[in-house]
Amino acid sequence: MSRNRKPLVPEARHELDCLKGRLQEVLDPEQAKYKVASNLHIPLKKGYNGDLTAHDSGRIGGQLGGKMVKELIRSAQEKLAAKRNP
Repeated sequence: MSRNRKPLVPEARHELDCLKGRLQEVLDPEQAKYKVASNLHIPLKKGYNGDLTAHDSGRIGGQLGGKMVKELIRSAQEKLAAKRNP
């Protein structure tokens, strides 16, 4: 099954990348996946990674995406609470 990996709002790409970097505590958002892979002991390298299993690739993406979703939900809840209690 093919997935569309583009944000619904293309202008949000930069901020999503920044969020990914902040959550993994790296300056360059592109380095976030390498940090996660290192923590999980998965041999991710720049360039071709065809030798990785789908399971390992999913573990890396799951760590990144899961933290991003949790942070976005937390942020939205804070904004809603602030609206209710001005």
